[in-house]
Amino acid sequence: MTIAQKKIGPTLLKVDNISLSFGGVKALTDISFEIREHEILAIIGPNGAGKSSMLNCINGFYHPQQGTITFRGEARKQMRPHEAASHGIARTFQNIALFKGMSTLDNIMTGRLLKMKAGLLSSAIYKGPAEREQIQHREYCEKIIDFLEIQAIRKVPVGRLPYGLQKRVELARALAAEPTLLLLDEPMAGMNLEEKQDMCRFILDVNDEFGTTICLIEHDMGVVMDISDRVVVLDYGRKIGDGAPEDVKNNQAVIDAYLGVQH
Repeated sequence: MTIAQKKIGPTLLKVDNISLSFGGVKALTDISFEIREHEILAIIGPNGAGKSSMLNCINGFYHPQQGTITFRGEARKQMRPHEAASHGIARTFQNIALFKGMSTLDNIMTGRLLKMKAGLLSSAIYKGPAEREQIQHREYCEKIIDFLEIQAIRKVPVGRLPYGLQKRVELARALAAEPTLLLLDEPMAGMNLEEKQDMCRFILDVNDEFGTTICLIEHDMGVVMDISDRVVVLDYGRKIGDGAPEDVKNNQAVIDAYLGVQH
């Protein structure tokens, strides 16, 4: 499916006038944009532009001093990470955050925790409803393993895996939560060309086959231009561009930011 054929839906998440400061350092200043259903939105900008801070505000790791974030029609000034997850927002991180001693499958299963209903006692006994629930969640995780083509490493401790596969396992764990909105913080950082191509394919497939809305941070402009429906550009905590990839690429303010024009 080409971008032109894709049916972009109504606004899923809206960021209104978000400002975030750490002491005297302004990480974000008056940022506004929206993410529409089923689109892939890329947030780009030089190092220190505020990209990860923006994702941290969306899923509740940071609480902005000003502005609101509206998700599925509900406006919030603050949202805790577990609330974001329960409402359908999943996240991967710039630095891999997996349980290195656990297997691929067990790491992915942790993404199902908010879906599990069995209590502590029934889970400890592991009979009846708790056992049936565990089997159902495991079956769902196995489908994700097949989807991301990581069957061969399902029982391997993730600490033994190469970097590119660890990034794929982290994506799998996020997908296990069945997110409506998936936030990806530099999903291709540190990858070689082949690994980037695979990750691009999986991101497009997640967007197409699962219908998941995706917001990603990425430095590789070739990747951004190839897979994004729309691009938001930040520089020194301010938004300097918002539009189709081709329009953003030709935006003089964006060109200046990437060329390092003095501010």
